[in-house]
Amino acid sequence: MKTAVVYPPFSEKGKRPLLGQNRQFRYSSSGEVRIYPMLPALAATWAARNGHETAWLDAQNDPELTREEYERRLDAFAPDLLLMEIKAPIAGRYARYVRELKSRDSHIKVAICGDHASFFPKETLEESGADFVLVGGDYDWTFSRLADYLDGKTSEFPPGIWSRDASGEISSSGEPRFLENLDEVPFIDRDLTRWEIYGEAYLRKPATYILTGRGCMGARGISICSFCIWQHALWRRTARLRSPANVVKEIKSLVEERGVKEIFDDNESGPVWNLDWLKEFKTLLEKEGLIGRFSFSSNARADILTKETCKVLKQIGFRLLKVGIESGSPRILKEIIRKKETVEDIKRGIKNAKDQGIVVLMTNMVGYPTETREEAEATYRMAKELMLYKTHAGDSLQASVLVAYPGTPIWWEAKKKDWFIVDPDDYENYRMDRVMMKTDVPAIELCNRLWRIHLHPKFVLRSLVTARSGTDLNVLWTGFKSLIGHLRDFRSKKKDAC
Repeated sequence: MKTAVVYPPFSEKGKRPLLGQNRQFRYSSSGEVRIYPMLPALAATWAARNGHETAWLDAQNDPELTREEYERRLDAFAPDLLLMEIKAPIAGRYARYVRELKSRDSHIKVAICGDHASFFPKETLEESGADFVLVGGDYDWTFSRLADYLDGKTSEFPPGIWSRDASGEISSSGEPRFLENLDEVPFIDRDLTRWEIYGEAYLRKPATYILTGRGCMGARGISICSFCIWQHALWRRTARLRSPANVVKEIKSLVEERGVKEIFDDNESGPVWNLDWLKEFKTLLEKEGLIGRFSFSSNARADILTKETCKVLKQIGFRLLKVGIESGSPRILKEIIRKKETVEDIKRGIKNAKDQGIVVLMTNMVGYPTETREEAEATYRMAKELMLYKTHAGDSLQASVLVAYPGTPIWWEAKKKDWFIVDPDDYENYRMDRVMMKTDVPAIELCNRLWRIHLHPKFVLRSLVTARSGTDLNVLWTGFKSLIGHLRDFRSKKKDAC
């Protein structure tokens, strides 16, 4: 079997789609955001390990892949089975692309994966003309087993796949399989998947990404944030971790064989919620002599950032934590997001991390249904307070407009309560740079204000004063260039504001 994992060369007005490994979508002017699409990379790795000749073509992130070069390489490779990840706002473009692709090469089989396809597999097959939809988040395993089946290596058709037969009838092979032991997952083939082209402004180069697990956990149990499409569509409200020993083995190969200086764990809440896991991880890193040889960064929830946890994180070598604020309004956190965190939890956790000298990247959203201007201003005030609290070089924030992706709890609630101000069945509306629901908030304008906290004189001065090396200065410069791109994305326009 020849298998290929691809991201076609789509763009809009010169902006790149932020698709792979992004929980939320937009077209961006920033050239500094090239996030490693981990699950598709694992799908390619697993297929190649099983003996299938495999191609990796990411024309949305690889500067070598112009439209012409992408088409040339794809045609020359001539895959039998091709995998593409989709999200709601770009589903229509992918459907047109699949039809065009199959009209040029009728023998090719197309499989589609991703959060939107997992919620709407039958619709995705009907609209796109694809052959398969892989449901759930462990589609890396499913894809490799599908290739095995089509190649005659196994007689078992994998679970978790929607497909059409020769007559066009659509059916499902049942509920997707969730891997009980994530240590069975192979380490990503970094050469096959071009690891060196990926990175973000806030990471020290050379940097790369790993997944310590799949799913999100907080201090009060499994995270069920109403807007989080990955937790609801891919992980089905679960959280799993690889063993510390397995993660250390991967890190050792990245540090010693590839010279990686920073590793970012793109698992939703990282392993930070499990203090016992962290302590064992620290012991094993010490045993391998790895502490101090690389920086570790991760997603995290604020409610699990206790003083003890933050102390252990610092001892391990955690440099940066990416933490969701989402809102400074107690009502929005409880009634709309259902975040299982309070404003006090968020402030305390972020300050605990900063007290240990850990850099924090905070994510914020505005434009919630029923959100008032005062509640949005509370988000701004809290973000500003935390950005200026013990500022370290590398502290930053992200801001976006809420997107209630189709299938998430907030989407169902918005349809029931008539919150949408756009057609909820027009998927191209589901983008972070436009307002979707009824709100009293000038959301685009507030996003711009949040991004501009980076330009506050105190923040700029403290960032420069706390820079300790040329690497820190380079991160600050790269971050400034990325900020300019984000400000262009959220440039205030009268028609966009509510």
